[in-house]
Amino acid sequence: MLCAGRTNLIESKFLISRLKHGLSKQVKDKIAGGPGLEEFLSGSVEPEDWSKYDGKLKRESGETGRLRLPPWLKREIPIGQNYSRIKEQLRGLNLHTVCEEARCPNIGECWGGGEHGTATATIMLLGDTCTRGCRFCSVKTSKAPPLPDPNEPKNTAAAIASWNLDYIVLTSVDRDDIPDGGAQHFAETVKEIKRRNDSILVECLVPDFAGNLKGVETIATSGLDVYAHNIETVERLTPHVRDHRAKYRQSLATLKAAKSFKPGLVTKSSIMLGLGESDEEVITAMKDLRDAQVDAVTLGQYMQPTKRHLKVVEYVTPEKFKHWEEEGKRLGFAYTASGPLVRSSYKAGEFFLGNIIKERKS
Repeated sequence: MLCAGRTNLIESKFLISRLKHGLSKQVKDKIAGGPGLEEFLSGSVEPEDWSKYDGKLKRESGETGRLRLPPWLKREIPIGQNYSRIKEQLRGLNLHTVCEEARCPNIGECWGGGEHGTATATIMLLGDTCTRGCRFCSVKTSKAPPLPDPNEPKNTAAAIASWNLDYIVLTSVDRDDIPDGGAQHFAETVKEIKRRNDSILVECLVPDFAGNLKGVETIATSGLDVYAHNIETVERLTPHVRDHRAKYRQSLATLKAAKSFKPGLVTKSSIMLGLGESDEEVITAMKDLRDAQVDAVTLGQYMQPTKRHLKVVEYVTPEKFKHWEEEGKRLGFAYTASGPLVRSSYKAGEFFLGNIIKERKS
């Protein structure tokens, strides 16, 4: 779930209530006066389009066929001038995005900017080839990828500065072939971005560094604003869904450690639904994240990227995603985004997180 994405197409309501508790009046007023989620979305699907859907939403045990895509996941992908400009610039600077490598279905919306023209791209550091082989991800894999580009931190900062963004997400492939897992490379990129413009809020969606907490400390103390690491799925399904080196408890430990290295740091994680998890397992995973002091969580629908990857077990309904959003609120997350097309990062969600960060700094 590494790709930037688009939130619930059905419930396009501004998630003010998720953040009101504990924020100052000034911040509450700022959020209230900000853009609503509906302003970020185009081509929304009316409820009657899916409420009468009688197609099969879940594969039974032993079934091998692929499920037909339900209507709430069908939409046009807009591609405009911003999309072309960002793509051309990324190629010129030899930068990669998880939007492309993970074949994110939201790439046109995020790069194109939608009605606001606010382009969002999640930069992928450390190259485009991963040392792990998770069964849900279509990023290229190799035991010995090319060495990272030493100019990548400066090139990344230069691109971000030219986009005139307020919030940027940095992520990466797993690099188990590098002693520190690429942590220092991440830190250098954050510092270079902050050097050019200290007002830019930086989120780092990072690997687990094979459980090496020194790598976690390097990132957490680099000057970033949001430390994100995805547990991806519930504990029972982790060995089936993720690479064998990616462990559920190991991921939770890194998230908890990030907070200990920098108290007050906003931490975030993400869960894919539709892989065969039970409701009880989802609740347990969310509680585990809260126990690890995670502030923000996103839940979205798993989408099979190619025929070689895990099939979708279930298409979760918009109503069920709304239920998980309410559960996130009940459990005390500062921010919960839950919807069929929600991904780890989302430009409207970044608006909310930005206000949490500014409130904590003040």
